[in-house]
Amino acid sequence: MVATFIYNDGGREAAGYKGEAGDCVVRAIAIATQQPYEKVRQDLMATTQDWIDTSRTREARKQAKDGASVRNGVYRAVYDRYLKSLGWEWTPTMKIGSGCKVHLRRDELPAGRIICSVSKHFVAVVDGIVHDTHDPSRDGTRCVYGYWAPPRKDF
Repeated sequence: MVATFIYNDGGREAAGYKGEAGDCVVRAIAIATQQPYEKVRQDLMATTQDWIDTSRTREARKQAKDGASVRNGVYRAVYDRYLKSLGWEWTPTMKIGSGCKVHLRRDELPAGRIICSVSKHFVAVVDGIVHDTHDPSRDGTRCVYGYWAPPRKDF
């Protein structure tokens, strides 16, 4: 049987971090982009601080009170900005009221390295195999809202 899940902390432990954290965005980006965990963490913290300094949204004001930490989540405005800066592209797989069309399953996702957005979680998928600290697929029934992928190389 083909593996559907591989334990992968994205280099978090190797970077010296212990215990649990809500850092799925950092881990997923580190795994999918093949960058060191600490680099992604620092980049996201800098992007968060820039967002706090330039945004007038309620979320940015709340984040300003909490600091630029990415230990317990990252706002969409921040990871969107960061992934776009890397040239990654967003592909939505669901619209409001459309129902679930794509699940966290190998046969429903594109090949290659992608980052899937599922309910309250970000997860790296490499050639259809989930790379995370746990299996979030719910036996292939977890709905994928969309995914980030590296830019296509046109020849």
